[in-house]
Amino acid sequence: MSDRRKTLVLGIGNTLLQDEGAGIHAIRMLAQHTAGRDDIELMDGGTLSFTLAGAIEDAEQLIVIDAAQLGGEPGTTQIFEGEQMDAFVGASRKRSVHEVSLIDLLMIARLADHLPPRRALIGIQPRDLDWGEAPSPAVAAALPQACHHALQLIEAWQA
Repeated sequence: MSDRRKTLVLGIGNTLLQDEGAGIHAIRMLAQHTAGRDDIELMDGGTLSFTLAGAIEDAEQLIVIDAAQLGGEPGTTQIFEGEQMDAFVGASRKRSVHEVSLIDLLMIARLADHLPPRRALIGIQPRDLDWGEAPSPAVAAALPQACHHALQLIEAWQA
């Protein structure tokens, strides 16, 4: 058994809406790079539901990968850590297309006093949110970078 802290990497989105599924596509790609690691749990969070609250509360460290309106060029990635993440998802609450918003799940964990102290959101600026099962070329090109960011965070947090 590893003495490293376990990190939950949660990909969220809808893979039927092109770039909205960026988080899920990233999780699938990340699975190829993390096989055999018992310190990383990858989870397809779909379009979010209250059932994810328990997984977030149980996580020692949390990384969320999702399409996010960053105000940049399509495919731009940005990392928000700790309170920066909380502020960003709080400001984005009204723009969420999910059943529940990420801020709702974080608030449940905070109220239960189980909010992972090390947490981050890796946002990917979408281009197309129309019907389609593949991300736009710009977002597809950004997926390896988002995965790299996730692995860098995990390694930094383990140090």
